[in-house]
Amino acid sequence: MLSHARSRTRARRRLQVLVALGATVAGLSVVPASGVAPAVAAPLPPASACGPTAVLKADGSPWVCTFADDFSASTLDLTKWTPQLTATSGFDQNNTCFTDSSRNLAVSKGILSLTSRKSSWASTCTSPKGSFRTKYSSGMVSTYTKFTQAYGRFEFRAKFSTSKQPGIQSALWLYPEVPGNVWPFSGEIDIAEWYSKYYDRVIPFLHYGGTYADAYATNNHCLVPDVGGTWHTYVLEWTPASISFIYDNQVCLTNTTASGKDPFNKAYMVALTQLIGSGANEPTSRTPGTNTMQVDYVRVYS
Repeated sequence: MLSHARSRTRARRRLQVLVALGATVAGLSVVPASGVAPAVAAPLPPASACGPTAVLKADGSPWVCTFADDFSASTLDLTKWTPQLTATSGFDQNNTCFTDSSRNLAVSKGILSLTSRKSSWASTCTSPKGSFRTKYSSGMVSTYTKFTQAYGRFEFRAKFSTSKQPGIQSALWLYPEVPGNVWPFSGEIDIAEWYSKYYDRVIPFLHYGGTYADAYATNNHCLVPDVGGTWHTYVLEWTPASISFIYDNQVCLTNTTASGKDPFNKAYMVALTQLIGSGANEPTSRTPGTNTMQVDYVRVYS
């Protein structure tokens, strides 16, 4: 049931993401948008931006800090992040309106909060694909046009919702800024994805053309205690030889089949998404009306 729900959710979401990021859909093919400026290489942040203690690779050499945000400002740093807006991109999930309203996206006291909400009444959500009425709104940010990287260490400290009822989905993930192909052949790396129906575990997933023949593309059995009440650290270590997903210093999954090959040999952007669930994780009458994913920091190293 879990894999079936995930496939239906992703099939819809990935198509929407491709549209949202400027691709055009013709039948089942995706043509990368022309004129989309690639992420501009910014000066490296100081090593201290990734924390006071050096993080070491397996060979003992230090990882080099390339991107960091501890959300210490009073608003989202728009030099690093792009809010995902239904009004400009057409992106939606399960009839959800993505906004940058403080009700859905807020930075305060060193924490980024992305909140999905169900209102008591429907309102109009503007979309270039056609406006629609909905009770649902949510928040998402990415480093689209601001930062991309191939290989390295991607680290997040986060809390998901405390709900144990179906209807909520959260994701810390990577996606190529210029997909170059239809999903899943474009590639996607879900570092940590959480479904409230399966509240006791967090799931990694590699999406590519060989996903369903690859026994190490995902692992549905990485249990994480108290995902909403306690801060947890979710890490991806990606080299040309392997891709490892590490939760609270415990390896959840390592894949040595796909890394270094197309599509896992190009630069990806970082995305943080709070979603209304779908499929087997569809909201019910018992789903809380407000659910928040909190992010303490994002750090990327090369």
